[in-house]
Amino acid sequence: MDQGAFKKVKEYVERYHMIAPNDIVVTGVSGGADSVCLLLMLCQLAKEKGFSLAAVHVNHGIRPEASEDAAYVKALCSKRGIPFVLFEEDVKIYAKRERLSEEEAGRRVRYKAFEEVLGKYAMGRGGKIAVAHNANDRAETMLFHLFRGTGLTGAGGMKPVRDNVIRPLLCLERGEIEEYLGEKGISFCIDRTNLEDTYTRNRIRNHILPIAEKEVCKGAVAHMCSAADLFLEADGYIRRQAGEGCKRCIVETGWDRMALDIRKLEGEDPFLRRQILLQCLEKLTKGRKDITSVHIEELGRMLSKQGNKKLSMPYGLKAKKEYGYLTLYFEEGNGQKDEAGQRLEIVVDVPEDPGQALELDIPGLGAVELVILPKEKIPSFYDNSEIISRNTYTKWLDYDKITKSLMFRTRKTGDYLTFNKELSKKKLKNYMIEEKIPKDERGNRYILADGSHVVWVPGYRISEYYKLTGETKRILKVQIRGGL
Repeated sequence: MDQGAFKKVKEYVERYHMIAPNDIVVTGVSGGADSVCLLLMLCQLAKEKGFSLAAVHVNHGIRPEASEDAAYVKALCSKRGIPFVLFEEDVKIYAKRERLSEEEAGRRVRYKAFEEVLGKYAMGRGGKIAVAHNANDRAETMLFHLFRGTGLTGAGGMKPVRDNVIRPLLCLERGEIEEYLGEKGISFCIDRTNLEDTYTRNRIRNHILPIAEKEVCKGAVAHMCSAADLFLEADGYIRRQAGEGCKRCIVETGWDRMALDIRKLEGEDPFLRRQILLQCLEKLTKGRKDITSVHIEELGRMLSKQGNKKLSMPYGLKAKKEYGYLTLYFEEGNGQKDEAGQRLEIVVDVPEDPGQALELDIPGLGAVELVILPKEKIPSFYDNSEIISRNTYTKWLDYDKITKSLMFRTRKTGDYLTFNKELSKKKLKNYMIEEKIPKDERGNRYILADGSHVVWVPGYRISEYYKLTGETKRILKVQIRGGL
């Protein structure tokens, strides 16, 4: 069973291309059976594939025996020569401060720790975060989503790979993991809160799945995971088809605005039509967490009615049916906000190490990558000292001219940009009016600003002051990789 379990995981890792030879892999190790099993298997894989490994243990400050778990994991890593990092955070206080459930607060604290350690060790190289979810966890998540109402994405449960997060143990059931550790003679810690029925997932884990395995069908978990794979495959296919449908139906795309031709939309298959609408809403908002089938149905009903109509959606988004077009937009002053209801101001803290990129998720833009490069890394710099990228969504800026806190935010009173070689100033409001940016979009567009000085109005221009010159030493490359 020992090598059988490892072989199963190795094939799963290769099937989903989880780890490349030179990757840095940071794995969360709580001390429980799942995470200990993952650590041991990654150790063996690292020897075969040539990647580097580091372990992170997060003490949530909830259980009295938590310090003993941390000591156990530290000793486990020390014995195998694996870098060990301990994070301590009072999750109860964090949950109250952020107005979250303890379960969600714990998840956020863990992933924040993983990302921080990955940034420290990766240093510009490829990096992955390995978490120890297994097949039972996937089945629990699948049921959780189905009970609460979900589509294909939720029915697929956990994905083997999500961005830089990998789940190598999704192919193993909990019993297989414990058998693997037993055969190796490796002990593990037991988190007794997992045995309590405090959380909904625990009740599914402790009651529903055992009954399914014993009284409905032996192998229920394995069958559910097989179905989840099919759901995710189908979801991927449908998303691609909906993407093509968006290209056919969308006639206008803005930062916080999108318009579709209703006649073309109604010509699509009813199922695909709903997926197109869902994909449009996803592009305009921070995700699909609060976008449900109810909202898609409301949009459908509005489209079927005669005359011009309006509809309010999540995240302050509005839908308007007018003159044969469906417009999704944010009203002036009603752009995307954070969980406390405040406008998002996202500070840009680019790593000083050349080539180490920072990636941010900016409302209305999607993934934005920023990286500092010495001018020697840009071959054409010497051919043209005033090089300006013609790509609308990639800009090259003189990093050393930035004097204040650089951030992505919406406009403020006093914002200005420079628009000629004499560095004449122009109010951002006036510039937006001149560019005929619709009034109900101006307050919602995210700009890149250095204090009150606008560095870049994405989709339009950068301030003359920040352009590259022959005196430039360090270049800030800003590239929008998603959202538009």
